[in-house]
Amino acid sequence: MNSIRSLKTIVFDFDGTVAGLTIDFAEMRRRVMDHLQSFGISPDGLRKLYILEMIAAGKKLIASSMPGRETNYERGALTLVRDMEVAAAQTGVLFYGIREMLSLLRAQGRHTGVVTRNCREAVEAVFPDIDVFVDVVLTRNDTPHVKPHPGHLHQALKTFAAPAATAAMVGDHKMDMHLARDVGVLAIGVLTGHDTARELKEAGAEVILASAADLADFLSSGSV
Repeated sequence: MNSIRSLKTIVFDFDGTVAGLTIDFAEMRRRVMDHLQSFGISPDGLRKLYILEMIAAGKKLIASSMPGRETNYERGALTLVRDMEVAAAQTGVLFYGIREMLSLLRAQGRHTGVVTRNCREAVEAVFPDIDVFVDVVLTRNDTPHVKPHPGHLHQALKTFAAPAATAAMVGDHKMDMHLARDVGVLAIGVLTGHDTARELKEAGAEVILASAADLADFLSSGSV
């Protein structure tokens, strides 16, 4: 385990970790698959993919069978996703204690970042002053490689020239734990979103907290 006391950079997931957007992902997936079928492409071989990866795979299929139409497909699919995210963000909430926790991390001399598959509009709708509290925010609009690709987290760490041994990834999803493991940062799971403590631990979580709001106190205590 990376040393708790040596952590200088903390990178957070967004939805389920610092905020709740209550996105209906099953409905989002259905709409994206319907959109793909409207181009004459069966989604059967893509059903196990994450939604953004499904869109990318669909774009490749359309490009090979109907060159020139893939851009319209991708634009339409991403608009569906964005519209659902932004709609969910209108009733989304920032979890209790998040601003205070981020302020404490800064007072402790630590850098903070957010890496999220959400669009920037949704993030800012829920957390409009995020740039006041977080040093860098990388939504899917800000990176060529969205997580779970390690490039998303590497891009955030590069902002601070932060070695993996001095950084942590905080998230509510197995994806975040896998990402932390792949990049070599400390994996911290929180129980405010998608996965259970057991699922997070099996995915590689080295620390599990009830909430990201507990993080500053946990780090200052030096607990392991």
